[in-house]
Amino acid sequence: MSDETSPHGSPSAQTDTPRGDAPARSRNGKSGGKPGGKQGGGRRGGRGQRQGDRPKRRDVNGWVVLDKGVGMTSTQAVGMLKRCLNAKKAGHAGTLDPLASGLLPIALGEATKTVPFVMDGRKAYVFTVTWGVETDTDDAEGNVVNRTDAVPERADVEALLPRFTGLIMQTPPQFSAIKIAGERAYDLARDGEQVALQPRPVEIDRLTLLHHAEGKSVFEAECGKGTYVRALARDMGRELGCLGHITALRRTRVGPFTEEDAVAPAEIEALADAAAGTGPVDFGDLLLPVQSALEEVDEIPVSRDAAARIMRGQSVILRGRDAPIEGQVFVSLAGTLVAVGDVENGEFIPHRVFHLGAF
Repeated sequence: MSDETSPHGSPSAQTDTPRGDAPARSRNGKSGGKPGGKQGGGRRGGRGQRQGDRPKRRDVNGWVVLDKGVGMTSTQAVGMLKRCLNAKKAGHAGTLDPLASGLLPIALGEATKTVPFVMDGRKAYVFTVTWGVETDTDDAEGNVVNRTDAVPERADVEALLPRFTGLIMQTPPQFSAIKIAGERAYDLARDGEQVALQPRPVEIDRLTLLHHAEGKSVFEAECGKGTYVRALARDMGRELGCLGHITALRRTRVGPFTEEDAVAPAEIEALADAAAGTGPVDFGDLLLPVQSALEEVDEIPVSRDAAARIMRGQSVILRGRDAPIEGQVFVSLAGTLVAVGDVENGEFIPHRVFHLGAF
């Protein structure tokens, strides 16, 4: 599985973003957007909403890190969250296949503008490789294409790990979202076509063997963008001469988000059920602020006048002894995210502006 897309599905959803007003919890001392604006309400002409009518979608801004279970698709997870919050806009930061579990960060409203920062971050996985069988999808969902009776010893597996750590060349699985002449590889593979995917460099920061018994090995990996864990299992199996495929996978980190941030779908649905008929759901600490995605980006506070100019798309000179000369930063007003952009020769040039109630 890639850290970007499902092996059998479509790329992660990213949406256009609205102006928003839902508050988000504080994270690492940074506050979220301020409440304000109109709430979903009645029908035109001043008449009240009839019982059974669908509530008006509302602006919600922030991140929810869903602990997705096995069997749920990423699209279903986004739909569930939008329904429970009655939110206008949502998109996820990297698909998890139905057979995988773990962290699925979902951006709401203005947070969808920060999805690339999360997708470009480091990922961590715990996964199980079953030896002796290779499949066409490199996981348990595919058809068996080769078998062997060979089972590796623990010492052999451990000796192999350094060869798959660091910067390595990796050929993506046939069932992947790589585009070939404008078509996704998994669409071509479903039609029975054999496609020639080229190896590409990926970085694996850490690969550890956690458990080895009964023809299976459990690993933990930390890796960069574009790494396919399924391809890692396939290639290790081939190197060991025993073949292998993924039979369990859990994502434990995505960019700045860890399992400490995660919330189960059942908890979200329980909150929504409890709030049914009483107004918008109060997600409290479950909703992380938009700037949670920007932990690796420096923050620069600006004045109200400077923020006003930035909101109009204008550049501003950053003043002060600690003002950066170059690099990517985000600017804030009284702790509220205003924009993300680049500093060039001490001048901040906004690229993405956020409407989070800074004024």
